Amino acid sequence: MTIEQSIKQQEQALETPLKPPSLLDALFPTLTLIALLSLSVYLFGDDSSYGSNQIVLIISALVAAIVGMKNGLSWNQLESAMHQGIAIALGAILILLAVGMLIGSWILSGTVPTMIYYGLQLLDPGWFYAASCLMCAMVSVCIGSSWTTAGTVGIGLMGIAAGFGLSPEITAGAIISGAYFGDKLSPLSETTNLAPAVTGVELFDHIRHLSWTTIPSFIIAMSAFIWLGMGEQVASGGGEMDAMIAVLDQQFNVSGWLLLPLLAVLLLAWLRVPALASILIGALLGALMALLLQRDNVVAFAAAPELALGLQLFKGIWTSFYDGYQATTGNEVIDKLLSRGGMSSMLNTVWLILCAMVFGAVMERTGLLARLIRGVLGMVNSTGSLIVATIGTCIGTNVVAADQYISIILPGRMFKVEFARRGLSPLNLSRTIEDGGTITSPLIPWNTCGAYMAGTLGVATLAYLPYAFFNLLGPLVAIIYGYCNIKIARIEQTETPELMNGEDLRPSV
Repeated sequence: MTIEQSIKQQEQALETPLKPPSLLDALFPTLTLIALLSLSVYLFGDDSSYGSNQIVLIISALVAAIVGMKNGLSWNQLESAMHQGIAIALGAILILLAVGMLIGSWILSGTVPTMIYYGLQLLDPGWFYAASCLMCAMVSVCIGSSWTTAGTVGIGLMGIAAGFGLSPEITAGAIISGAYFGDKLSPLSETTNLAPAVTGVELFDHIRHLSWTTIPSFIIAMSAFIWLGMGEQVASGGGEMDAMIAVLDQQFNVSGWLLLPLLAVLLLAWLRVPALASILIGALLGALMALLLQRDNVVAFAAAPELALGLQLFKGIWTSFYDGYQATTGNEVIDKLLSRGGMSSMLNTVWLILCAMVFGAVMERTGLLARLIRGVLGMVNSTGSLIVATIGTCIGTNVVAADQYISIILPGRMFKVEFARRGLSPLNLSRTIEDGGTITSPLIPWNTCGAYMAGTLGVATLAYLPYAFFNLLGPLVAIIYGYCNIKIARIEQTETPELMNGEDLRPSV
């Protein structure tokens, strides 16, 4: 989906119903969502994202729909909005399923085991967290995709962390921190292009202004990862790591050639080949490498000696695509680490995204989300409070609408006139919606980004959240800048002639 198409869909979704909603109307489904999610976490704990949260989102969507019908919308209109909301998420869902294929074929081919094998010998556990963050940042800047970075390099780093006996939660936080740093500053990133498009600023002006909050946040995050890594030692004095290296060497034909699928995906991403196509090609390359270098493993995995050799190979590859890989090495750590992947492994995440998008779509179509934002504007009385309101709205939209693109588009449109009315350059708005929208999206379990990262890295969103330092620091640094008037760009009066008569052009919802 292009940026223009995305904006147009959001504009259509935000058409006001026959009767404008009240603040109480907007708060009712939102408070229902918060209350039921709290109860879900209390009753089911970490398992709440495996079905319970989905029910909460559907019930909350029903409550919002009832409010919409009270205000004059028909059920057919609301159902149409649900369909549009799901359609927006289809791209993310297809990428998720493709990543499931990629993980399965890359494990079967030996690509992931090779990444782990070399990483265990080259990386130092004391610097591992910081090195993981920096590595993902460099890759993400080059290719402009946090999802691709986490789904390729991130998978290997999670395996290396297991070999060292390091925390998977901290490792996931480091991977996500680095991936989203690159996603924010890369001119190849969709969100980095979307934010200036919505606010009407030039791309590279946006990146330069964005760097003032992004780089300090990253430096602090790197310092935290260095501190956490100090004193880390290889698990069991190195014996477990040596055992893992030996098992990997015995079970797979480890070779530098097996890194070609990884390099191919990164190259395709850098060339701006669409993510879905890049990942599917990567999965197919993994299957090709499996046939060339891991034929015995493919035959053993197929477990169908009654079939001809060609059919056994075909079945093994096919199974890795849809159901992932099941390791039976006898090493508990290796078996747990490499038994994953396949489209089927992503189905719960897809379920969560579908339910979240239904709720978000109903909130938008009924005008309830826009009404909440209008209520926030009434509390703005300074530049600092305006930035707080914008960031809070972006985070709230990530929670309610469950999509990072909506968290950029909607606040960008709703706050644009208010920033201009106060003589603030739209560069401040484009930076703020990235600080509040883009990087907080992976911190919400049912957001498309949070669900993707949890499903890809194998760590629950709320488990890695405390260690996603860059994502947590970005909004705080932006707020500090706002209240301390640091790098707040102003505009000349001649740039906003439509405001010179003193008319308040804030949108009426």
